[in-house]
Amino acid sequence: MEKLVQDAQALFNLHITGRQVMSFTTFEKELLEWNQKFNLTAIRDVESIRTKHFLDSLSCVLAWKSTVPQHLIDVGTGAGFPGIPLKIIFPAMKLTLVESVGKKALFCQHIVRVLGLDNVDVIQSRAEDLGQDGVHREKYDWAVARAVANLNVLSEYLIPLVKLGGAVLAQKGESGPAEAQSAEYAMKVLGGKLKQLIPVHLPGVADDRYLILVDKIAATPPKYPRKPGIPAKQPL
Repeated sequence: MEKLVQDAQALFNLHITGRQVMSFTTFEKELLEWNQKFNLTAIRDVESIRTKHFLDSLSCVLAWKSTVPQHLIDVGTGAGFPGIPLKIIFPAMKLTLVESVGKKALFCQHIVRVLGLDNVDVIQSRAEDLGQDGVHREKYDWAVARAVANLNVLSEYLIPLVKLGGAVLAQKGESGPAEAQSAEYAMKVLGGKLKQLIPVHLPGVADDRYLILVDKIAATPPKYPRKPGIPAKQPL
């Protein structure tokens, strides 16, 4: 874990306390144990979990500069990435985790309980349903997703959840710049505007990675998001 602490400091200027290191250690242990039964993630060795899950999740801070989201929604969180590592570092942040696969949502509930994290909601649902639900629609200052769908589809999942003046953060691999370009129309229709691409370099990871930032500049038209499955089948 020492390397994680050093990398987080060097790359993202994050100070990880001893107590937070203990939380990451517990998270890692639980993830490895559950993974043997439930196949939560393809990444199974300790070093890769620390770099490709924990450090990659923490890279989101490059988009936030000095203002941490008050209420973050993480869509398609899987086993809790990037939401839970960010919550460990920023305990005051309210977090909503959205996952449609039951066993993954169950693991998220379990790890939130084990780590004693408060102000975390885990919702088993499709993003399209939440985006049309008045409790969640345009209620969050930031929405984040990692490797969930192509950006023109992902925009329809995330932008409706963010309030005016809020922002969307998509964690992407090397296809990031091309996806950002081809999704500009979808963003515009949904009330978003592409703000910037931030390159991310993780130690020992050869692939290019990007944070794609989208500002919410107009209200999302009521008909979006469309019914579950439609955005993926008929992208904007």
